Order: sequence, then C-alpha cells, then structure tokens
Amino acid sequence: MTRLLVVDDEATVRELLSATLRFAGFDVISAATAAEAVDAAAEEAPDLVLLDVMLPDMDGFEVVRRLRPTPVLFLTARDGQADKIQGLSLGADDYVTKPFDLEELIARIRAVLRRTTGRPSDGVLTVGPLALDAEGHQVTRGGSPLRISPTEFRLLHYLMENAGRVVSKAQILERVWRYDFNGDTSIVDTYISYLRRKVDDHDPKLIHTVHGMGYVMRAPTS
Repeated sequence: MTRLLVVDDEATVRELLSATLRFAGFDVISAATAAEAVDAAAEEAPDLVLLDVMLPDMDGFEVVRRLRPTPVLFLTARDGQADKIQGLSLGADDYVTKPFDLEELIARIRAVLRRTTGRPSDGVLTVGPLALDAEGHQVTRGGSPLRISPTEFRLLHYLMENAGRVVSKAQILERVWRYDFNGDTSIVDTYISYLRRKVDDHDPKLIHTVHGMGYVMRAPTS
C-alpha cells in the first residue's frame, strides 16, 4: 500500500487529511513538526510527503532539503508565486495552496506518484557521454555519477528521450510538471540552469537553447 506522510501543525487539518487519504486507499502517517517529519521519513520511508511550509520549529523549505530524495508535495497557505517557485526549485514535486479541494488534491497526489514511482522507460538512455538509468534512477557523465533532484531527473529524462528534437517550454511543463503555472514558464528556465551546472559543467555542452522555440539536447559531433 502506498504510504503518505502528512506534515501540518494544525491538528484539524492533519486529522481531516489523514482520514480522507485513508478512505482513498492510502496508508497514512502524520507529523506536527519538522523534526517529527524528518524522523518519520527516515523510519517509515513514505512514498510521498505532504508538507506545510509554515511549521513551528523549521521552515518547510528547509525541511524539503532534508527529505531528498523523498518526493514532496507542498500543501500550504503560502500562495505567492515566489513561494511556489521557491518550493519547486528546491525539488518539490507539486505545490498546492490552501484552501484546497480534496478530490483535486487526491488527483494531484496520484499524478505525483505516477511520475515519481513509475518507470517511464526501460534500459539506459545515452546522449554522448551522458547516461541515464531510468530503473536505477542514476545519471552519469563519462562514468562519473551526478547528484540530481527528482524533478531534475524527470526533466533530464524528457530531454534525453527527445534528443535532437527541440521541445518548447510549454511541452516541458506539460510533461515534467503536468500543469502550466498559469502560463509562467520561468520554472523551466530555472531548472534548465540547474541541470546545466551539473550536466554541462565542462565541454562538450549537451543542452542547447533554441531562441524563441525552446531547448534541445544534442550529442556532440565528432
């Protein structure tokens, strides 16, 4: 059974969510503080953490750093666009604001679980010196392992499976994040920048910008 960790300092929210998610077929554990959340994640190995940003002992943005590589869905009253971008940039897999619709939340949870626990392709993708093992969730360049977040992994996988083809920011949003941030594509640019620092820290460069169109991954020419 899929296990969820609900982290919220408001008891009524925590209890409502836990009961609803159990009714939907999930195994649910809960925590009221950041410290409890980190301990529970280490002990229980949840498939997904539903994390509030405003916790009494630690900011949720700091907590998500400690939960890697566990998938995280932020569930918070912090509804500013800057907060959403910050949360997602830290590696969270989705960001839902309060108040929320329970049916939509469950749909979003299942969408994240499909992305993070599914196996989009078998075998290993290679582009030049870069190799991505979808089953083992590992990335290497020239045989050296790279440390990347779950969201970076999905973005890199999408670029590699479309190597040689230009993909637009809208296509990346649809495939990697599954929704469009009200048309704001800046999160794509942010994550491309993150990937370049890790994947393209030396020549030959693999990720290329096609101005006015999007991005493309190309193997180096001999």
